[in-house]
Amino acid sequence: MRLIFAFLGVLLFAQVACAQKFGYVDTEFITSKMPEYAKVQKQIEQNTATWLAEVEKKKGELEKLEKEYKLEELLLTEDLKQQRLAAIQAKNKEAKAFENQVFGTEGELFKLKQAAYKSILDQISKAIEKVVRAKRLDFIFDKANDGLVLLYTNPVHDYSDYVLEELGLELDPNLVEKTKKEVVQEPKSPKKN
Repeated sequence: MRLIFAFLGVLLFAQVACAQKFGYVDTEFITSKMPEYAKVQKQIEQNTATWLAEVEKKKGELEKLEKEYKLEELLLTEDLKQQRLAAIQAKNKEAKAFENQVFGTEGELFKLKQAAYKSILDQISKAIEKVVRAKRLDFIFDKANDGLVLLYTNPVHDYSDYVLEELGLELDPNLVEKTKKEVVQEPKSPKKN
């Protein structure tokens, strides 16, 4: 009896899995074929090289101050030593602040990349959505990323509302209505001959 239930369970699971259509794309491959992406990459590399040169210049100035101080340390009065050490610390803070401003988590390089890639990612996203609708797919994965990244999911398979309900949280009725309208208004794909 258990064997029959197990077989029926596997059969049912196979039918459900077959009913959903999956697909994947390789965004690295797609972007490598886009001339806009190559142009953006070149611009980012040029800006990065300029910023790296400025960072190296600031580090060079700091090293020069430190060498001068070490050479003259024995000849300097206590007041001059303190002035030179303060100048070295100020130059060190300036160099670190500039490096953080440019290469930090919210730095200029991050902002430049975010702005530059936005239009390219929007183009790819729109193209993926058109393909999804034409091929009637439910899920699209990105093969280029290390982790599991869903680029598109059919809202029909979103069970977030049920999880919120189980947690005792209220749903936003406006959001529920908007989602239902989006699902209903999806354009139908042309029938295959």
